[in-house]
Amino acid sequence: MDRGTVGSAQSGRLLVEVRQEGSSAVVTPAGELDHHTADLLREPLDDCLSRGLSRLVVDCARLEFCDSTGLNVLLGARLKAEAAGGGVHLAGMQPVVARVFEITGADAVFTVHDTVEAALADDNGERDGRDGDG
Repeated sequence: MDRGTVGSAQSGRLLVEVRQEGSSAVVTPAGELDHHTADLLREPLDDCLSRGLSRLVVDCARLEFCDSTGLNVLLGARLKAEAAGGGVHLAGMQPVVARVFEITGADAVFTVHDTVEAALADDNGERDGRDGDG
């Protein structure tokens, strides 16, 4: 696999790391995703899309909180990625974050995986629902 660090952004409450894995970008937000930190995730997602990486895997394992603003960032990235022929895959969601997606119904519009590895292995289509390891 083509592994390379693409970039990172940080504030006191959110750190975002980006790396390329083959034809996918793996975006890892760590901390709290809310109104104050949303741009720290939006900008790297937009950057990946502008560089032609339309398949985004968001590793949520270290995401401790996500409010409606954070959810909107991910929904916006999903629309842009799908328009470019790709999609957004979510991986490793903690229960507190998964609950936000369940309550809002957003889990129905994302492909959700238990692990980043499963998300990277799922290259047989971009919106085929929850995978079997979840």
